[in-house]
Amino acid sequence: MIATDNGITHLQLAQSIEEESPNLITQNASIQLKEYFAGNLKRFDLPLIPAGTQFQQRVWAELEDIPYGRTVSYKELSISLGNLKAIRAVGAANGKNPIPIIIPCHRVIASNGKLQGFALGLSMKQELLDLEKGCSQMSFAF
Repeated sequence: MIATDNGITHLQLAQSIEEESPNLITQNASIQLKEYFAGNLKRFDLPLIPAGTQFQQRVWAELEDIPYGRTVSYKELSISLGNLKAIRAVGAANGKNPIPIIIPCHRVIASNGKLQGFALGLSMKQELLDLEKGCSQMSFAF
């Protein structure tokens, strides 16, 4: 996890975690992530400052509005942004999300209901969706 004093800029899952200079934001994020993975937190309350284009920022803001336990298609997301033809661009912006899980890009699926694209892998995407449906819990060290 990378954060400034103003907010989180990046989140990556790794086998081992080395936190060089934790601050109040990363400490709070760690607590919230543990609660999320335990199935006890449905919405993160963290300052986020992901770097991206104006379009990417709009897509990521829409992702934050997808309710816990729900999914939307790339097409639905494009329509909510006001441009049905932007499906591929929405998918690309979704894939560039620098703060996965907290900005819930895993909640976006293909129009046919199948899992499609996720930087952390489709099995992780399925696990996150199962977690949000109350089917499992996950344990990570933060």
